[in-house]
Amino acid sequence: MTSPAPSTHPRRSDVTRAAILRAARERFATDGYERATIRAIAADAQIDPSMVMRYYGSKEGLFAAAAEFDLRLPDLSSVPPDDLGKVLVRHFLARWEGDETLVALLRAASTNPGAAERMRGIFTDQLTAAVATFGTDPATTARRAGLVASQILGLAFTRYIVRLPPMVDTTPEDLVSWIAPTLQRYLTGTPPD
Repeated sequence: MTSPAPSTHPRRSDVTRAAILRAARERFATDGYERATIRAIAADAQIDPSMVMRYYGSKEGLFAAAAEFDLRLPDLSSVPPDDLGKVLVRHFLARWEGDETLVALLRAASTNPGAAERMRGIFTDQLTAAVATFGTDPATTARRAGLVASQILGLAFTRYIVRLPPMVDTTPEDLVSWIAPTLQRYLTGTPPD
């Protein structure tokens, strides 16, 4: 007896889940966490709202699934030490510009404790690990990563959420020129006594 050949077609549940996540990411990015509704997300995905609840259990569960986010940080161990700030600012601007999920997560994190926890986890885990790769003193690695996150999240909040005109109107390269020296100091500077 032979087993059936694996199907090359995605299962219907996988297609439905993908449609829900796509709709959720778009809706959360557009409306923010508080204003996005399960009903609107289901309508965008062209399914019944009960299917969203079946797969994700709650709005919080859906948001957590939709907000899976890899910062895709570059390998900082291969970056010349004097270029670390520039590389990180360029990288983060490219990530924010290219993926609405992080914008939705930032918008939600300002009002929702679960989303704030998700944002903390992303930046704590991924950024701290990246900062540790270029040889910082382990005693200051977490602090350095936290300081970098404060600048990057502040930049993102003012540019993509609040849409503060001077931040929106500034070119990415000008932002690199202004912000990279601060990140560079956080990453490689001597800590204060």
